[in-house]
Amino acid sequence: MEAGFLALAFGLLLIGGCSARVVTVSPGPLIRVEGQPVSIRCDVNDYEGPSEQDFDWEMSRDITGPKTRIISTFEPGFSDPLFSRRVASGDVSVVRLQDNEVELKIGEVKLTDAGFYLCRTPSTDTITSGNYNAQVQLRVIPNTLKVTPQTPPPVVQEGLDLTLSCNATRELTFPSLTYLSIAWLVKTGGGSEEILTFGPQGDVVTGPRFTRRYLDGDLRLAPGRNGAFELVISRVTASDEGTYACTGSEWTRESGGKWTKIVESSKEMGAVSVTPTNRSLNVKASSSPSSQSSTSLLLSPGNTLTLLCRVSADNLRALSLEVTWLADDREIITVNHSGVVSASAVSKGGEASLEKTGDGDYRLAVRGVSGRDGGIYTCRVQAFIEEGRITGGGSGRWHKVAEKTSNPVTVKVSEIKPNFTLTLEAATKPQKTGEPIELSCDVTNIFQLPPGGRLGVRWEHIGLPEKGANAPSPKLIGSLDAYGNLESNSAYKDRLDSGVLGLSRARPNTFKLRFLRTQKIDMGQYVCSVSAWSVSSQGEMVQAVEYKSSPLTVRWDTKTPTLNVAAKTIRQVSVGGATFEMSCSAVTENIGDWIGFAVYIQSQDGIKGGVKTIMSLSPDNVVQITDPARSDNLVLSKTGSGEFRFRLEGVQVSDTGYYWCNVTAFTKQQPDQSWTTAATSESNKVNIFIKEDGLTFSVKIHSDASSVYPWEMAKMECSVGVSGSLPKSEELAYEVRWFFTRLRGEQTTSPVVGMDRFGVVTKSNRNSSSDVSIERKDANTYALNIFRTQDSDSGEYHCMVTPWYKSASSGLWTQYKDYTSGKVFLSVKFAVWDSLKLPLLYGASASLGVGVFSLLLGLICARCCCRNTAHTPRSRSKLMDLEMD
Repeated sequence: MEAGFLALAFGLLLIGGCSARVVTVSPGPLIRVEGQPVSIRCDVNDYEGPSEQDFDWEMSRDITGPKTRIISTFEPGFSDPLFSRRVASGDVSVVRLQDNEVELKIGEVKLTDAGFYLCRTPSTDTITSGNYNAQVQLRVIPNTLKVTPQTPPPVVQEGLDLTLSCNATRELTFPSLTYLSIAWLVKTGGGSEEILTFGPQGDVVTGPRFTRRYLDGDLRLAPGRNGAFELVISRVTASDEGTYACTGSEWTRESGGKWTKIVESSKEMGAVSVTPTNRSLNVKASSSPSSQSSTSLLLSPGNTLTLLCRVSADNLRALSLEVTWLADDREIITVNHSGVVSASAVSKGGEASLEKTGDGDYRLAVRGVSGRDGGIYTCRVQAFIEEGRITGGGSGRWHKVAEKTSNPVTVKVSEIKPNFTLTLEAATKPQKTGEPIELSCDVTNIFQLPPGGRLGVRWEHIGLPEKGANAPSPKLIGSLDAYGNLESNSAYKDRLDSGVLGLSRARPNTFKLRFLRTQKIDMGQYVCSVSAWSVSSQGEMVQAVEYKSSPLTVRWDTKTPTLNVAAKTIRQVSVGGATFEMSCSAVTENIGDWIGFAVYIQSQDGIKGGVKTIMSLSPDNVVQITDPARSDNLVLSKTGSGEFRFRLEGVQVSDTGYYWCNVTAFTKQQPDQSWTTAATSESNKVNIFIKEDGLTFSVKIHSDASSVYPWEMAKMECSVGVSGSLPKSEELAYEVRWFFTRLRGEQTTSPVVGMDRFGVVTKSNRNSSSDVSIERKDANTYALNIFRTQDSDSGEYHCMVTPWYKSASSGLWTQYKDYTSGKVFLSVKFAVWDSLKLPLLYGASASLGVGVFSLLLGLICARCCCRNTAHTPRSRSKLMDLEMD
């Protein structure tokens, strides 16, 4: 152990002896410009002593010359007279950056400051090792940087190019090589931002807002004359306004490849404003080049309309134009900025074309005009400037800079419109709902209808207003165009398709509207609109004029639909198992020819009991039963027009109550149409009463023990008491069910086990390891057995009995109501000693075993492992000698 300690100490001393102080300064040589600030850093590492070290700065003209003291962090009077004044004025100073790092700063370096600068650290180490000083060479060159910019134009049109020229020069001093860079900046209301910088390695750096424009080619650098550099901004926009400046910088590349800026000069070039295109853009429309001031034009049908759109702007050559001609604010034809012509999908009349006839001149031609081509024509121009287009490359992004609309030009087409007279009358009027209507629209006194012209019709209906409501809006029934094509509104489409409603042309000048069966909603005002159509120069039918008739009112007396329903008993019952029959008769008035009924058989336990629907019959004779379990005992059928019969077989005591029919009458105009509700009514109520033969029942529950231990069996008995005239034993049966209520946690009642009247036992799902069974001890006694009881079986138990009686006359079973017993409580005890004796025995045995093992282990360790055989007792004689001394 002592040998290991000595080796460790020797190793630490060896490591400590290998460490050495290291002093470093900024890598050189350093090249700086006269009049500029200079900073030289010095740091020390791997030293001993206090963490904060002191530094002394000295300089010499050459590497072996005498040293001149500059400044020290330890001695206030360290500076030589040559530097003391500059130190006192702050031109020369030392700044501590960290405990082991300082920086020598010269505010304005002079040519005489060139030389070798030495940084020295006084020793604080116990052993002198390493270097305690380092020096670097500083070269000072004169400031010969000159920046000469050219003044840019004060105003530039939007979309044109802006050239910014600037010249940066300096005199080379051997061997101190320096490099130049030139940068352009723009000053706006938001501050100054860099546009582009070139150099010092010939690389280009752009400002954040101009990077995309440089990549797209809208910003490029070009060499100019006499060493000048030109920055060209293509397709200027309003965002390029501002005051431009040019900055030249001189750089040196120090040891390690680091670029250092040593001097910089910035000159303002001048302010530039951008004239927006919208200010100089001008659009004029005229009927011909010779009559530019013409604002109206009169043509005859079939002539060609010619209009000229003339566009002018100061920067027209830099713009791409999209020209659109409009008639009454509706687009006719457009030529986009790429020269693609597209006509409107909805043309007014004649065939339109558009072509470019010169710089800024666009001519519209419409051949074969008609009356529909008349209106107010305007020319709308949108000016675009393309961004991001590289010279000789593909197209870039289009930016809209202006939009203007020309003066209006009124175009009139002299055309004589047809004229005629309309007469609307009712050929057939209904007297009541369901009867037909026939309306006739006659066209007379027709004048100026051109050859090949045709007539079309449109029928509209205005319903009768309701009390206190506004008049309803007109609804389109249907129309016939010049070709005889039928078009209909969706509200009347079903009636038109089924043939109930018809539109026709009885004669060339007579139109008919027919309703085969009217509805109440068909009352109101009817209007027919007749239009005259002529053939255009392209051979298409063009509407020339439309006239509307006076409204015709059609109405009749309407009566409210009524429905009366009567129910009567066909077969009455008094004992269980018999068959009950009831008939319902429905009588209607003012409903119509096509009638259907929906019948609902409903019942009620008492006057204040809840109403339930037993079964139903739809107008299409579809039967639905609410209780599928009794589907074999229920019958509902239609026995005549408005006659229905309901039959209930095997009546039980639970069926006692009132029964009636709820009937809804429906109507429709045609067999294939959907039903419409007309009226609803309920019949009188009939009663079902079953005599229970004077039998009364009672149910009792009994338990042998109210508490048991786990895994023991618990037993409970449920007995049924019967009083009254008892039937034979084979004519009386019971359905028995046991229920359990847990008193801890959620107090919910759940079924345990049940036995139906046929002796079939049904168990419920259990979450316990215990099991249950049910046995019949005699005719009226049933026992519940719980095997291997658990704590989860603790709670309240009760039984429910449903008696069933078999009628001797009909042989059918009748169900009585449910009878519920009282409740008994079962508690499963918890055997404390039986549950704890085994764990206690196991714990005591384990503790005893661990104690014995620990004792043996301690003895063995004391005998074998803890004896010190090398110990020699201390000599008493030596102790005596020491005392005597």
